Amino acid sequence: MSGEALLVVDDNAANLKLARIVLEDAGYDVRTAGDANDALGLLKTFTPRLILMDVQMPGMDGLELTRRLKQEPERASIVIVALTAHAMPGDEERVRAAGCDGYITKPLNPLILAEQVAGYLVRSSL
Repeated sequence: MSGEALLVVDDNAANLKLARIVLEDAGYDVRTAGDANDALGLLKTFTPRLILMDVQMPGMDGLELTRRLKQEPERASIVIVALTAHAMPGDEERVRAAGCDGYITKPLNPLILAEQVAGYLVRSSL
């Protein structure tokens, strides 16, 4: 799956940097956005295969952005994986109801992040 285009959307600069470094090292083409508006701007010229989407962001949150993207026919097939700092009962249902294909809990684990992303890409190809 290396070489696949990815977008990481998170309002935490450290998370963006960690994800970018780990995923680029694994061979992915990575872009980052600090909020939903930055992501929407990037998506005008960049079509990722997968988006790692922070759930809690100022302004438009990640679940609202996911709902919007999944309503657009040209973006509905993008795999969207929620990033959440607090895995609580009901979170999986909430992120799936918004259109996410799953979720990864934070803090991001640099030892397994690339494997987690690869797993979602493989599942989406089946």
